[in-house]
Amino acid sequence: MSTFEALGLKEPILQSIAELGFVQPTPIQEQAIPVLVSGTTDFVGLAQTGTGKTAAFGLPLLHLMESGERYPQALVVCPTRELCLQITSDLQLYKKHLKGIHTEAVYGGASITMQMRNLKSGVQIVVATPGRLIDLIERKAIDLQKVKYVVLDEADEMLNMGFRDDIDFVLSNTVNRESIWLFSATMPPEVRAISKNYMSSPKEITVGKKNSGNANIDHQYYITAAHHRYETLKRLIDFNPGMYGIIFTRTKADAQEISERLSKNGYEIEALHGDLTQQQRDKVMGRFRSKALQLLIATDVAARGIDVDGITHVINYELPDDMEVYTHRSGRTARAGKSGICISICHVKETYKIRQLEKLINAQFHKTDIPSGKEVCRRQFFHFMDKLINTDISHGDYETYLPDLMHKFENVTKEEVLQRVAALEFDHFLKYYENADDLNISLDRRRNEPMNARNDQSRAGRSFNRRDSGYTRLFVNLGTKDGFYKASFLQFILDESNLKKDVLGKIDMREMNTWLEIDKAEAGRMIKSIDGKKYNNRIIRMNEADGGFRRPSDEGRKRSFAPRERKPY
Repeated sequence: MSTFEALGLKEPILQSIAELGFVQPTPIQEQAIPVLVSGTTDFVGLAQTGTGKTAAFGLPLLHLMESGERYPQALVVCPTRELCLQITSDLQLYKKHLKGIHTEAVYGGASITMQMRNLKSGVQIVVATPGRLIDLIERKAIDLQKVKYVVLDEADEMLNMGFRDDIDFVLSNTVNRESIWLFSATMPPEVRAISKNYMSSPKEITVGKKNSGNANIDHQYYITAAHHRYETLKRLIDFNPGMYGIIFTRTKADAQEISERLSKNGYEIEALHGDLTQQQRDKVMGRFRSKALQLLIATDVAARGIDVDGITHVINYELPDDMEVYTHRSGRTARAGKSGICISICHVKETYKIRQLEKLINAQFHKTDIPSGKEVCRRQFFHFMDKLINTDISHGDYETYLPDLMHKFENVTKEEVLQRVAALEFDHFLKYYENADDLNISLDRRRNEPMNARNDQSRAGRSFNRRDSGYTRLFVNLGTKDGFYKASFLQFILDESNLKKDVLGKIDMREMNTWLEIDKAEAGRMIKSIDGKKYNNRIIRMNEADGGFRRPSDEGRKRSFAPRERKPY
């Protein structure tokens, strides 16, 4: 069994981590730390969130710092404020017995004046989000010329959030660095490009298989009709009364709407999305971390970098368009060796995504039936009874009231007491679920059809040609060059058109433009809402890629079009 003592770290660091209860390094720590303490090797570490990556780079950084030099020697860049604060907090614990080592977190939403003052007083390690770091560089409030070590944490998330240019800018301002340490859960081409462009023969370590999921996560999926998605979500929450989890939606509108509906029904839940101020966001996260909230519902952008211990469930209200986003969603649970459950609510046409995900993360997904109303009531009832039996009665003078209670219940049997408790506690559940519908959908809904017809349907499902099933394809002159990725683009077009995401199909995003599939009945409404508007002082052009829907007001005007030779399929 490997120990931290065998990894070559300084004695004060070993003392700190021993006091924290660290005994045995995790696989990523065991493999990364001996390489990184040399300080001269470029490094790529691929491991899932919750596997101890912060200590894997944080302990070597502290080992390499020179306390007598009061300027930034190390720079850690991460995607979100929450992750920035978490890393800084961990470093504070690790350096408890190191004298003269100072860290500073720089991020948006906090006083830049205070951050500049702290930097000027002298720090060795700066932990930063890209936007605030660039702001400080441009104000000449931070000097990165003497930075020796640059850490890119959650590199794939930073690229998904559109920080590629920011990363390039930061790396171009750390020209005297001795090494770059890149940590990521997945290795998409964009992350590989950073490795090729800026790193010299990096040492690459993979814990588990590339793009693989956490082995302690049970991946489950439920199939229902699109219009039953909310009812399915509510039923799954009721079926898991001890759930402490995060629900992911594609858009902030959905996050807010579902949060409001569940709150009205008595659930402890709040939404986390881009419309919240930093103060509101901090308040929501504070309540969630303290478990004053049972559930948090969030968009992918808003949930970046969330690291909360003890999350039992992650629920995908819809599967993400970008399959690698699933890895980050599911990674919110089963952290630090614990187990967790990741639930996905799907409709029939999304089952092909489940197969893709199984290949991507090298894990089996379990199709599970949506519980019936009676099953939900039974689960809730026995959960309550377990709480009743395990209630601590050692604190309080309850014996004083026993004689009166015994007299009160002398003509009531034990069975009647239990029935009355059940009626008092579960009357609302029983009424709600007594005539509950079966929300499950069979994958073979047409089993009575001739076999040839079903085979044809199966082949059609595999090819997934939505244009033959009521969808048309639109072209729009917005792409990744405009700072979009799939989730942010989806949110933008739904917010602008005020349409529901259920009308959309596949989105094929390119650098300069995007093709998207949409229900034919809603194509005109989408085009009318978006075509002709401006985005970053550029006129948006949207039209049908395979024919051409034109607004009456566009008569006589030259229509934009999708190049015929560029087929996305």
